[in-house]
Amino acid sequence: MDSGTADTATVLDGLDRRLVCALQVDGRAEPGRIAEVLGVSARTVTRRLARLTGSGLVRVVLMPDARQAAIGAVLLRVRVLKGKVDTIAHALAARPEVPFVDVMLGGQEVGAVVLAGDGARDRLLHSQLPATGAVVETSAHAVLHLFADAGRWRAGGLTPAQEAALAPPPPSTPAPQPDGLDLRLLAALAVDARQSHAALAAAAGAPESTVRRRLHRLAAGGLLRTHATVDPRLLGMAVDANLWLGVPPGRLAAVGEALAGHPQVHGVLATSGPANLMAAVFCPDHGGLYRFTTETLGPLGVDRVETAIVARAVKRAGVVLPRRA
Repeated sequence: MDSGTADTATVLDGLDRRLVCALQVDGRAEPGRIAEVLGVSARTVTRRLARLTGSGLVRVVLMPDARQAAIGAVLLRVRVLKGKVDTIAHALAARPEVPFVDVMLGGQEVGAVVLAGDGARDRLLHSQLPATGAVVETSAHAVLHLFADAGRWRAGGLTPAQEAALAPPPPSTPAPQPDGLDLRLLAALAVDARQSHAALAAAAGAPESTVRRRLHRLAAGGLLRTHATVDPRLLGMAVDANLWLGVPPGRLAAVGEALAGHPQVHGVLATSGPANLMAAVFCPDHGGLYRFTTETLGPLGVDRVETAIVARAVKRAGVVLPRRA
């Protein structure tokens, strides 16, 4: 995930990394709560978070519950003419129903996730993409089961006790049907999920007390999941890869669940097509990717691995990312 800064690998120190990990657990956690869990002063947390979010190094956005939307979604792989990859990647990223877009190593393949109904999906695949003249080949694989999405990724910088202390309460009521005010609040949080109650009240045109009650109701219904978008290089992860795996059917559920809890994995999906499982992973370097393949996938009984390394993330969790410097 791109931050748009040069030499980002050395930007974050240990405390900054733990703060990012805290935002992964709960993107709306108050500085005082984070400070108490991490054992530092609230002033330090406030200052550090202001620098991280104000500089654009970290962006916290609302992430819809993908458990429903993901089933039947499409994992799209598009091979394009040389020199046309940016055109296709940014055209896909401009579509609201496409929350993830990657340019793969080699510069002639774009990967994307498409959340759309049959009609919009078919128009994209059969009419709009071929009409550009830049598309050489398209493959589309349906998502059959979601084991973990990007909102579940934890970089491993916190202890289990710290993660548990920061975790928001699980949903306690059925998801409400949002009304006009709810939708305005959700739209504001989709841009910046760390906005204060006062800022949200101003944006939504409602009293702050009402906004607090509505946010509590939305959280109780599981509609306030957040995602901390950050360049993984800032967390020591220089290699981003999509692994298309072949797993014996009797092992598919067990392997998917095992990978979903791995700190290097930021997405695991059962899919249609030649591979029946796709895992998105972050690794410290290419040697780390090799070790992940041999030491993590090997013992799980994975039969086949196709490794597609991401050269550049264009859009993640609905956020279009700046180009790397």
